Amino acid sequence: MGEFDLIKRYFVRDPALGVSSDAVALGIGDDCAVLNPTPGMQWLVSCDMLVEGRHFLSTVAPERLAHKALAVNLSDLAACGATPRAFTLALALPRADAVWLAGFAKGLFALADAHGIALVGGDTTQGPLNICVTVMGEVPRGQALLRSGARVGDDIYVSGTVGDARLALEVFRGTAVLAGEAFEQARRAMECPQPRVGLGQALRGLATSAIDVSDGLIGDLGHILQRSSVGACLAVDALPRSAVLASQSLALQRECGLAGGDDYELIFTAPVVAREAVRQASLNCATPITRIGHIEAEPGLRLADAQGQALVAEFSSFDHFKTS
Repeated sequence: MGEFDLIKRYFVRDPALGVSSDAVALGIGDDCAVLNPTPGMQWLVSCDMLVEGRHFLSTVAPERLAHKALAVNLSDLAACGATPRAFTLALALPRADAVWLAGFAKGLFALADAHGIALVGGDTTQGPLNICVTVMGEVPRGQALLRSGARVGDDIYVSGTVGDARLALEVFRGTAVLAGEAFEQARRAMECPQPRVGLGQALRGLATSAIDVSDGLIGDLGHILQRSSVGACLAVDALPRSAVLASQSLALQRECGLAGGDDYELIFTAPVVAREAVRQASLNCATPITRIGHIEAEPGLRLADAQGQALVAEFSSFDHFKTS
């Protein structure tokens, strides 16, 4: 199977089956896609790459791998409050495996259709397995959620639960033990994250800052603090966790929840006076949220345990170039 046969067979869709989007004037088939910006909107663009052995295990099912490749990009749009409109896919493959490609395309388009986003182009080549997705979305002009708007006194929230993806990784590493459905739940969290697009859109005009949890809650919240020139106090044991993670030792719960990464939940800040509006936004998009701390003037991040006592512990988030 040649490159262009591969593209046509697995990634060019029948118009009756694919997403119909007025954002797309011309999709796959030319040197460039032609997109239509909506009047009064600003476009947001983000790109993430997944590399085998670095971001995912070789044993992951192709449907789940495709889901995650798109989901982590949609999560960036969610963190900015954007509506997804189009995406491209650059795919390096060791070989043209028809079974693998069919599964990959199925997982990719299932999530794309769920969020109304169209594949409009990309590239394919032969090489070590590598997946790079670029997403494009839009928000009303001036309404994008950014990392730089947190203010002293704001509440800090996180969506969903955190830590299951890291727990699954520890099971694969052999440092934690889970069996049956408990392991499958943790593994689903790692391989099939759910981008919080609806919540991001609902928070426009309410949240003062936002970011998604990709490299670990500690590190990602730190980006907000740095860009906003503020500090924070975090109630470590208030972090929302699943029953599976809650069954582990407190030390492992904290490590997974604070430094685990791969959660793709949203951390955001909002004024205290907006608590009821934030709660209603959460209900409207059926996405649970938990208040986990507050913004302070003093720079840096302070951790407190369930009794409000300062927690002296070192947690480090994921870093692609960290060697130790």
